[in-house]
Amino acid sequence: MSKITGKAKKFLFEYLTNASPTGFEAPGQKLWAEYLKPFVDEIHLDNYGTCYGVINPGQDFKVVIEAHADEISWFVNYISDDGFISVIRNGGSDQVIAPSKRVNIHTKEGIVEGVFGWPAIHTRKAKDASNNPTVSNIFIDVGAANKEEVLKMGIHVGCVITYPDELFMMNDYYVGRALDNKMGGFCIAEVARMLKENKKSLPFSLYIVNAVQEEIGLRGAQMIANTIQPHVAIITDVCHDTNTPMIKTKEQGDTKSGKGPALTYAPAVHNILLQQVIDTAEANEIPFQRQASSRSTGTDTDAFAYSNKGVPSVLISLPLRYMHTTVEMAHKDDIANVTKLIYETLLTIEDGQSFKYF
Repeated sequence: MSKITGKAKKFLFEYLTNASPTGFEAPGQKLWAEYLKPFVDEIHLDNYGTCYGVINPGQDFKVVIEAHADEISWFVNYISDDGFISVIRNGGSDQVIAPSKRVNIHTKEGIVEGVFGWPAIHTRKAKDASNNPTVSNIFIDVGAANKEEVLKMGIHVGCVITYPDELFMMNDYYVGRALDNKMGGFCIAEVARMLKENKKSLPFSLYIVNAVQEEIGLRGAQMIANTIQPHVAIITDVCHDTNTPMIKTKEQGDTKSGKGPALTYAPAVHNILLQQVIDTAEANEIPFQRQASSRSTGTDTDAFAYSNKGVPSVLISLPLRYMHTTVEMAHKDDIANVTKLIYETLLTIEDGQSFKYF
């Protein structure tokens, strides 16, 4: 599956290019649900937009595979009298990459294009720290003469702002914005497709969950975990490729793109389930890497693990270069192996399986 073709490729590029900012995920969820529909028995949507499909519904034992659907963005926070727009984060947006980027401002009337302006190098003093990009000094220019013109464009405080960058291929890598974690959403949808096409019968109900609002505190996962009340949760998200310049592997761990999914050791990760995933990877010759998280994983794994009196959970991560930029990079083999590992692990889970240590 390293080479993504046909309908899957069309969906991947359309889904990854579409904007799904935190709190405004609905357009992306519609695309995801339409792709998933042929492979599941049911499709559901909760009040805040988390979408999930169910295979073999109605069973007592429930297993979740999950990714999150939202991407980082900005909010319009202030419009100056001379028509410049100040912003605040919606999720972990990086102000350092903002200057000179094009943006889409989402209004009721549609997209308004703008740019993050920045003073020319000739006008800045190199040693003046105030010239470094910060959330308080970056600004958007929409070509307006004043505040009144900005408002007439339909722009107001609270409008969400995204980057227009699209997914593309570069050698063996998929590159673009929002691979974190819509690439995970693609992987779990592909697991559902593989189960359907390979005519696999599961002894439990499988919930394929695309959760909202991960980027601001795992909120969608918290809500849907209480709705579904699963017995097992397999979460996929991204982790850092730490073998690029400026990252210290001794501090951040040693994970590299193209070397397989990363499996996390952390308090929220259930050791028995983790070993089951490792055994599955080894039995199927799926390459994998190991990483450790101090305290929380920072992913929806934590939300599922600590819900409903405790849900055995595991995290299977896709190594990613340049997280929270517009040029996030994931290796095609890693995408294939994340998908395969989730698929093969599901085939090892038994109805009513116990995860108690003794």
